[in-house]
Amino acid sequence: MTAHDTRAEKPRTRRDTTVKKTTLRIVAAVSVVGSTIVAAGMASGAATAAAPATVSLPPYYSELDVTGDEMVTAADLSVAAESLGLTESSPDWSRVAVFDTDADGELTILDLADLSQRIIYDDGPFELVEASVIDMQAAMNAGVATSQSITQEYLDRIAAYDRTVVPGGSRPLNSIITVNQKALADAAAADEIRASDGMTSMLLGVPIALKDNYDTVDMVTTGGCACWNENQTATDASMVSGLRSDGAVILAKASLDEFAYGFVSEFSSFQEPGATSLVASPYDTTRTAGGSSGGTGAAISANLAGIGFGTDTGGSIRVPSSYNQLVGVRPTVGLASRDGIIPLALSQDTGGPMARSVIDAAVALDAVVGVDDADPVTARQEGLVPESYTSFLDADALQGARIGYVSSMVGTNAGTVRLFSEATAALTAQGATVVPITPPSGFSAVLNEGSGSTNEFVHDLDEYIATHLGPDVEARTLTDILATNSFVTSRRSIYVARNAVTDATYEGWAGETGTHTVQLAAGKTLVTQMMEDLDLDAIVYPSTNAYGTQGTNMRLSPNTGMPSVTVPMGQTIAGETLPGSGVNLEFLGRDFDEGTLLGLAYAFEQATDARTAPSLYGPLP
Repeated sequence: MTAHDTRAEKPRTRRDTTVKKTTLRIVAAVSVVGSTIVAAGMASGAATAAAPATVSLPPYYSELDVTGDEMVTAADLSVAAESLGLTESSPDWSRVAVFDTDADGELTILDLADLSQRIIYDDGPFELVEASVIDMQAAMNAGVATSQSITQEYLDRIAAYDRTVVPGGSRPLNSIITVNQKALADAAAADEIRASDGMTSMLLGVPIALKDNYDTVDMVTTGGCACWNENQTATDASMVSGLRSDGAVILAKASLDEFAYGFVSEFSSFQEPGATSLVASPYDTTRTAGGSSGGTGAAISANLAGIGFGTDTGGSIRVPSSYNQLVGVRPTVGLASRDGIIPLALSQDTGGPMARSVIDAAVALDAVVGVDDADPVTARQEGLVPESYTSFLDADALQGARIGYVSSMVGTNAGTVRLFSEATAALTAQGATVVPITPPSGFSAVLNEGSGSTNEFVHDLDEYIATHLGPDVEARTLTDILATNSFVTSRRSIYVARNAVTDATYEGWAGETGTHTVQLAAGKTLVTQMMEDLDLDAIVYPSTNAYGTQGTNMRLSPNTGMPSVTVPMGQTIAGETLPGSGVNLEFLGRDFDEGTLLGLAYAFEQATDARTAPSLYGPLP
């Protein structure tokens, strides 16, 4: 793929849809006093200290930096203001030519206005609904909002919306299991960091919801099962530690399909024996939010938290992302540690972000990658992880890309077929070459290989119990859990069958030479070679149909271990299945090539702007 100059591009986010007060103030000041604008109008916020160069930003917010801190700040604006009126014939033009974003050969007020948009600072009104991390950081940098105020507003939305039937709805979302009682204190600590050190991270002060199979030292981790209501672990999951290190506020634990089993998100946590709840879609509360990360999907889509995290064994991030019009990332197995996450099947388990935008997903992914001795598979990533995934977020990333698709993966659902056709047309319009793939012999075996969730569950769960389960939990085996009756009892026969899996069966399946192990390796080899033969940057396919799976599409990523990113591509219309339902486009790529996938997804997102917010869960009155 070819790098392109995108200086004149502007990401299509809510923050950039209107002219900001900041821009108006700067333009007015320039027109009156020329080069004297500097930062007086920028310093009224809570964070006046310079942000360190370690903050990684998308190119739009960093590529016009001339002062060496890798972001556009008031200092860059001052340089530009002092050079107002210079032309390409001026002796100092080379020093400031980067500011000439309209490429007219002269530095004008319009160029300064564009430059000001690239400063993460916005003193206009802040609206939480659909706010991105850029919006939040800009408001917190300006002092319009604080992490405490944003966290409180999310807490208020959870209280108002999650367990109530809203007007026009039919049942509650049930997307949150536990709210963090320390969230506001952690938000206050983030505000103190901003006041003293500036914006130290793009996640500083941003509230995060975690699927309730991620261990947290300040909330119990139930796995969606009432049998583990007392599972207070002594440590955070490795990925949670990464989020906290970046200053994120862990807001709440999201509901899930019990022990991440299926796609309907039915859980028993904190309910009487035999009682369960289902997570509802915020777009149509008669429908499921998908699973197993359905609570994360519903909560993030309904704006009950800033960014969410789920886990994916056979579709559990991507299904709820598609149903809830979110961006979901299933990373390469080995990119992010699974230590401290209740497992389903470690041959295929991986955790990743679920967000309302690609920028948010990339920022979140940056925080959780890394080698962890507690999860040896992460050693595979050594030397393969970029400094930041945000550096790939180029609005022109599709220009020159080669993208393949397998016709049989599109299916026959009328709405999905139309949306996929429109999506491939959009890819082409953005400069990509979209090519049909005739899959080689063996491709069907890749798609048809089953999940490890039966043969691996007890083995992997026992390992978690031995190393992480809180001491107050009495049910310390699957046999114990079955005796409690405090689980989704309709699944008793499933749990009994899992409990009967022998060590020999496990080894024959997931051992070093087990059939599943061998097939996953063969799948990775086959699909990677297929991409190499056709010189492809990615393979695309519909993630789902409207509130339903599409063939075996969900299995391509887990059955190869290769990464995928799913992004909204539109909604069904009258005459199609369930009009108004979201359907996502999924990009699959080579191992540890998440950056390329995020770049392609970002360019597609900017060109299509396909996500819609659920109307039932708008701003609080």
